[in-house]
Amino acid sequence: MTAMTDYLQAVFAMLGSAENRYNDPAAWLHLEQEIDRRLPADYKAVVDAYAPVQLNGHLYLSSHPACAWRNLGEEIRSDAEGWSEWRAWESDDLEPDADPRVICNRPQITFGSSDGLIPLASTDQGAAIFLAPEVHGYPDGIVVQGSEGDWVGHTMDFAEWLYRYLTGEEMAGWDSAALYPGPVLLAHLPTGPDERTREAYGPARDV
Repeated sequence: MTAMTDYLQAVFAMLGSAENRYNDPAAWLHLEQEIDRRLPADYKAVVDAYAPVQLNGHLYLSSHPACAWRNLGEEIRSDAEGWSEWRAWESDDLEPDADPRVICNRPQITFGSSDGLIPLASTDQGAAIFLAPEVHGYPDGIVVQGSEGDWVGHTMDFAEWLYRYLTGEEMAGWDSAALYPGPVLLAHLPTGPDERTREAYGPARDV
């Protein structure tokens, strides 16, 4: 029998020592009460350890609920409002496996709500990564709208999605695979007007 991968620990092994700049359970509790939704423990662990950060030049975990300058709650609200207003896919003739309503088993897609899509991350190429209430029956799966407007569901937890993304699999929409051999680049984003982006690298890895 093949041992199951602990994807959260595998992500930590790739990204290296946690900075924990804003580790604050009370801030997470406040955010979850605000959106009436419990966020996955693996997502919170990664955000606590490294955010606000950009990974390998593309993927943004750009905020934290305890960071005033880059506040995750404000970002979720703002992104959800934008997505709620922009609903172009509803008029598209989508195949069932590319329709977010089919992927999530919902008659309509909402954003930022307890039964809707919660924005978790984004890429500089225009992809958006969401926590979904379910993905093809899998609870708290990951849904992505890629830069080409394509929707795809991943029946997995956030840590597995992130691990596969960082190892070069196509996880952020069509033609999104980007494998960068060697250590992962972490660009720690400024959290105040007097700060600058600070770059660091994770441990060596065999990819």
